[in-house]
Order: sequence, then structure tokens, then C-alpha cells
Amino acid sequence: MDPDSPVRLTIVRNEPEAELVCGLLRAGDVRCMHRITDLAFGSGGELPTSGAGAREVLVMPRDHERAQALLAELVHDADEPST
Repeated sequence: MDPDSPVRLTIVRNEPEAELVCGLLRAGDVRCMHRITDLAFGSGGELPTSGAGAREVLVMPRDHERAQALLAELVHDADEPST
């Protein structure tokens, strides 16, 4: 693994979700980017033609563990009932 190449943290449904996840990661001092992924495509050989669709959220390898913890905290907080 190249320590200077970003790695996938997660895949989200669309660009707004990717922006939300990256915003939360950045608030935790984790550099982040996202890009369209072709995982939902390809059964017919087609490529995505617009910005819509699934996005993969990428972080640097050195930040991956911290990013996973921040993401897990986000998911845990979302699952907690509000009082």
C-alpha cells in the first residue's frame, strides 16, 4: 500500500452524504475527499455519466484508523434515541 495514496473509508449513496461525512471527518482533523464510484455500474458495461450516484469517501492511510473511529461514533450517535 502506497502511504501517499488515499484509501477507501466507506461508500455512501450520493454526493450530499459524501459531503456530510467529509465535513464531519474534517472537523475531527482528518483530511478527506470523495469521488464517484462505479460499483453500482458495470453490469451492462456502462459508466456513470453524471455526478449522481454512489460515492466513495477516501482518506490517507495514516488517517484511516482515526477516520473509522469518527465514522463509528457518528453512526452510534445517529442510532441513539434522543431524550
